[in-house]
Amino acid sequence: MHRDLPTVVLQTGRLRLRHMAASDAAFMLDLLNEPSYLRFIGDRGVRTLDAARDYILGGPADMLRRLGFSFYVVELEESGSPVGVCGLAKRDFLDDVDIGYAFASPHWGQGYAYEAASAVLAHAKNDIGLKRIVATVRPDNAASIRLLEKLGLRFERSIEPAGHTPELHLFGMALA
Repeated sequence: MHRDLPTVVLQTGRLRLRHMAASDAAFMLDLLNEPSYLRFIGDRGVRTLDAARDYILGGPADMLRRLGFSFYVVELEESGSPVGVCGLAKRDFLDDVDIGYAFASPHWGQGYAYEAASAVLAHAKNDIGLKRIVATVRPDNAASIRLLEKLGLRFERSIEPAGHTPELHLFGMALA
């Protein structure tokens, strides 16, 4: 029996980045409820598989349909196991497209976030044609700040999006 597999968007030496599908609900349920995700990104209120499917369809899948880009599932090339998400988003409170990432804690410290985010930055510039990229990060998320700086993004200012506490730091870079 043939099933439609999500489209692979990018490949690196060790990783595949592919479109997120409803079949990723169990992985997303776990990722969205990791303590680090809740602390540094926020509580999306996703507590069941059905809620995770709704999150995927109403968030990443909808953004992909509307804008042609979104967050992608990052999986190991060798095994196909999902290890995180990385991609692009257009947020209402930002003028520019935002790069973001989140990885399951067992996969931290292996360079996957840098590898995936580097590929997404190249994709944003070369395939989508973006001229600028930004990222938001909580000021106490030292690991993410280090990664953004390693990618070439620089701190620009603190922002306080409506309904978002605490403040966020805005990082940005030109892609031209």
